[in-house]
Amino acid sequence: MRLPILEGVIRRRVLVNYRVDPELLARQLPPPFRPKLHNGAAVGGICLIRLEQIHPAFVPLRIGFASENAAHRIAVLWRDERGPHEGVFIPRRDTGSFVNHLAGGRLFPGEHHRATFAVDPAGDGIDLHMRSRDGAVTVRVSRMRSLHTRCLPASRKRPTFSSPGRSATPLLASLTGYTAYG
Repeated sequence: MRLPILEGVIRRRVLVNYRVDPELLARQLPPPFRPKLHNGAAVGGICLIRLEQIHPAFVPLRIGFASENAAHRIAVLWRDERGPHEGVFIPRRDTGSFVNHLAGGRLFPGEHHRATFAVDPAGDGIDLHMRSRDGAVTVRVSRMRSLHTRCLPASRKRPTFSSPGRSATPLLASLTGYTAYG
């Protein structure tokens, strides 16, 4: 089945990354995946994203629906007949949109679990609370400020990354590849 091309606007994207015990995480991954390690730790995370004006590309009007979404992510390695690969495994997706929930696994990749999102801009940061309706996941981000900015100048083909000198995460530079996988 050929999926329709969708267009929209990414209004906000918050990436929260964390270290995980690699043995614990390895037991949660399906074959052929294994955790990608950084300084002996596996890397997990959650992408909290607000999409707006989502619509089929063939619709000329820039109207559509909006949604708050969460993708739970794990940096992984695997090998197949073409050789070694690295990427991101997404074991779970949550959404505040009934449309995304219904379309998940059909028009959008993966099942989308229903969730409630409460988002409040906090000065130059954001407060965000997400709770899945099945009670399996709760996420709270308080007064999150941007740790890095991502821009794509017209003259460059690859995104550039910058971070403030006071960044609390020394592995930020090594995670830029992880965040590039979406």
